[in-house]
Amino acid sequence: MLTLSHLTRRYGNLTAVDDVSLRLPAGARHAVIGPNGAGKTTLLNLVAGTARPDSGQILLAPPARSGGGAPVEGACGAEAAPATDITRTAAARRSRLGIARSYQQPSVVAGLSVLDNVVLAAWRHHREGGAAWRRPSVGRRLRETALAGLETVGLAGFADQLAGELSHGQRRMLDLAAALAGRPRLLLLDEPAAGLTDRDIGRLVALLRDIPADVALLLVEHHIEVVTALAETVTVLAAGRVLVSGSTQDALGRPEVREIYLDAVPASAEAPPGGSAPPTGPRG
Repeated sequence: MLTLSHLTRRYGNLTAVDDVSLRLPAGARHAVIGPNGAGKTTLLNLVAGTARPDSGQILLAPPARSGGGAPVEGACGAEAAPATDITRTAAARRSRLGIARSYQQPSVVAGLSVLDNVVLAAWRHHREGGAAWRRPSVGRRLRETALAGLETVGLAGFADQLAGELSHGQRRMLDLAAALAGRPRLLLLDEPAAGLTDRDIGRLVALLRDIPADVALLLVEHHIEVVTALAETVTVLAAGRVLVSGSTQDALGRPEVREIYLDAVPASAEAPPGGSAPPTGPRG
């Protein structure tokens, strides 16, 4: 679904992302880890469109379609539609193409109610655009959908409360509800567990596990227990370059990964099948 080819991004003399290539199929569960300054957030910015690469290419495959004989992405015997080059596409357009983003600090409109935050996010993706806001029937449907989203993240009881009055953990859940309101095909998560309590981390993992299987996740996270619980594949960045990329268990078991990022994890600890996690390594 998403293909990154030889992406490079420089800030003056600093190369934040250095010749990174990555491929995410539809429904992927992929984590990007590494020490601070490795280029993880910059990589998400390049995918989201809030930063532009100095070189390289970003391709986004069209959504799979079913019914009426339309081809389905990856289907045998069907000619796949060509991918779209979004390397220079604006962030707003990428959002409409199905790329949603959460940030290290939850991005909510503090002066709006919890419900209106999600309604606003859903309205931005409505096919009728601004005209939808003037139709009461559309507004009712958007509110119903938003309430269902709040129920999913455990915030239905706070629908009428101002978003600015929520705790950090609640704002994180609201941020995710807003990101999911546009029904994305790809969800970019930048340290979603940052600042959460153990209880809130458990809720976050449960929520992300329930995201539809056809929605791909690209996750940047320092909490290794979150990575092992959610990710099927891991890319490790160091100084902007790919150090290791592969299955979660194999990547976390590599000595060079432990040396730069997981040096507090015993060498015998690996991510076993079933999602149980090794002890959390240092933040780096």
